[in-house]
Amino acid sequence: MQGFGTTIFAEMTALAVRTGAINLGQGFPDTDGPPAMLEAAVEAIRGGANQYPPGPGVPELREAIAAQRRERYGLSYDPATEVLVTVGATEGIAASLLALAGPGDEVIVFEPYYDSYAAMIALAGAVRRPVTLRPAEGRFTFDPDELRAAVGPRTRLILVNSPHNPTGTVFTRAELETIAALCREHGLVAITDEVYEYLTFDDAEHIPLATLPGMRERTVVLSSSGKSFSATGWKVGWVTAPAPYVRAVQTVKQFLTYTAAAPYQRAVAYALRHELPWVEGLRKSLETKRDRLITGLEAAGFTTYRPQGTYFVQADIRPLGFTDGAELARALPERAGVVAVPSQVFYDHTEAGRPFVRFAFCKRDPVIDEAVERLRGLA
Repeated sequence: MQGFGTTIFAEMTALAVRTGAINLGQGFPDTDGPPAMLEAAVEAIRGGANQYPPGPGVPELREAIAAQRRERYGLSYDPATEVLVTVGATEGIAASLLALAGPGDEVIVFEPYYDSYAAMIALAGAVRRPVTLRPAEGRFTFDPDELRAAVGPRTRLILVNSPHNPTGTVFTRAELETIAALCREHGLVAITDEVYEYLTFDDAEHIPLATLPGMRERTVVLSSSGKSFSATGWKVGWVTAPAPYVRAVQTVKQFLTYTAAAPYQRAVAYALRHELPWVEGLRKSLETKRDRLITGLEAAGFTTYRPQGTYFVQADIRPLGFTDGAELARALPERAGVVAVPSQVFYDHTEAGRPFVRFAFCKRDPVIDEAVERLRGLA
């Protein structure tokens, strides 16, 4: 782990606290999830659900997850053998990579990537092969030839995040077909990070890679409750996959955390069955907040890329006369009273991300308005 150090999120959040700046860096909401879900957690605590739950997760949550995959996507998973509850999707990513990649194996990742991907690939002793997402026609996408060229004789896994953090891209069916074709041709296993599956905007549609022909049997799907239900601190996530992969992931997971918080699991089971209309309201609200932030950022002089999903806007700093996102992000709290995250920390090829910073819009409207008002001074 030498070379990884403190995460950029911890660094920038600490900077926000020290300077009193508005934190549009880390992606957590500043409002709570559905009240009935919160009350379900309280009732579970008061009802005595405070000891170790089963290692794979409480049965009612595994059943609710299986029902969600079936009803929303037509994917059938056995809750007893093909669903595993994890401590957030981050643990699911860690356990999956440690279980399925070994020393010398190669893992393809799309950069910019969530920072835990690189750390977990390193812990597995594997090698990451980044494929760069670049702006094209107002969104970030990959070159199919570059993706094909990344596959070699040691390639074992491909890690796919859609809706994508931090670019906001939602991969199209055509893009997913390209990925699926490579997996089928080369016998690759796909790990898909779908934590923003409900949070898509405009006409973008989240299509799970596992729904494509020949992919259910070679895809390990990761998702969580944190983003969908605005409860990022609960850290309740899950894995759905064919039973042999779930067994492998659980073998690792049991020695990481063994199990996850029992009362929150019960509350999330309730939410998956009863609070999806609330999630749709959240999606619409976030779409409005996205537009609110983009309008303000462009008025301040940034060029923005309109995200199709997630919590985040990528902003190009060059129209303001800046060239290095990391330098600007570290100066921004003192200079403008706002915190952003430099996108280049999510790249192996840092030059590709140097002109961008990431702003989060999962905040209350007055917070967004105050932030963009402060940023106007940069122009």
